Amino acid sequence: MRQKSGPARAPAEQVVKDIRRATRRHFSAEDKIRIVLEGLRGEESIAELCRREGIVQNLYYRWSKDFLEAGKKRLAGDTARAATSDEVKDLRREANALKEVVAELTLENRVLKKRMARPVCNRDLKLASARSCANVSGMSAAAAAKMEIHAIRAS
Repeated sequence: MRQKSGPARAPAEQVVKDIRRATRRHFSAEDKIRIVLEGLRGEESIAELCRREGIVQNLYYRWSKDFLEAGKKRLAGDTARAATSDEVKDLRREANALKEVVAELTLENRVLKKRMARPVCNRDLKLASARSCANVSGMSAAAAAKMEIHAIRAS
């Protein structure tokens, strides 16, 4: 009696599939466009083009369909233009700069809140009242400065 090699074969087939998947060619967008445009020119048959490029006809027709659909959407204005890597880098730099500004302002806000929460000494009250009197009465800057100096000396 001979044993079947069914269970042993399944992992081997999976290994082969994994190897094929890992070694599969990946075409860039420029290559796909070039191949599709060559096919649309009609200088040679699609079968010859696919043989020369090493792809199956089904893949060519899928790329062609995607290419034409993207063109229709772009002409209709349905899609936004994809950002380039330079634009993305600039936006990331700007976002980081804005985050730093927010952090600095948050810290400054906390400091000001703490300063407002602490008790005010008499000297600060005298300076504040001298400034407010100068502002209300319309005194000259020199007179207001003298009044502040006098308030400082008095405290």
